[in-house]
Amino acid sequence: MHKPAITQVPIHETIANRWSGRAYDAAQSVSQAQITALLEAARWAPSCYGDQPWRFIVWHKQVDAAAWQQAFDCLAPSNQTWVKDAPLLILGCADTLFNHNQQPNRWAQYDTGAAVENLCLQATSMGLMAHQLGGFNADLTREKFNIPSQFTPMAMISVGVPADIAILTGDVLTRETAARSRRLLSELVFSGAWGQALD
Repeated sequence: MHKPAITQVPIHETIANRWSGRAYDAAQSVSQAQITALLEAARWAPSCYGDQPWRFIVWHKQVDAAAWQQAFDCLAPSNQTWVKDAPLLILGCADTLFNHNQQPNRWAQYDTGAAVENLCLQATSMGLMAHQLGGFNADLTREKFNIPSQFTPMAMISVGVPADIAILTGDVLTRETAARSRRLLSELVFSGAWGQALD
């Protein structure tokens, strides 16, 4: 399903075409080369001091179905209904401490988000679909996958080949077919001072 962003002026097609779909083709996998490309895109994101505070755990259903299932079990039930067809799950975590001095890194979550967005845009550029998920049990992922306390689980990301939306039903289908929308730029961007509309 093609749902490009509706913008006031043209933006790069990869950004316009990136969206968080829910219909995955269960019969199609993601290759190791594609996975490496996704993670390379994330690796080259900007970060404070070049610290690269992000860490990723990757679960590939066709490579290790049991581990993928453990990750899947950490998802909220409402997400499980459609993530079940995604061959790839990735967990993005943020290091709370700077690598160079072990002091608190208040930019870690911001930088990890930048890395994940790079990953999502790379997925779009390759004809894949990536969907970031906040609906997961972070404590359970920490426990099941031995994530050190220094790292904060931020988001699960499902990745796969898009499928026809006919495989979806109910509320999931309703959300999938709803028009894309964003707040107006005038609500989000100010000129010179807070609350002052950008011309």
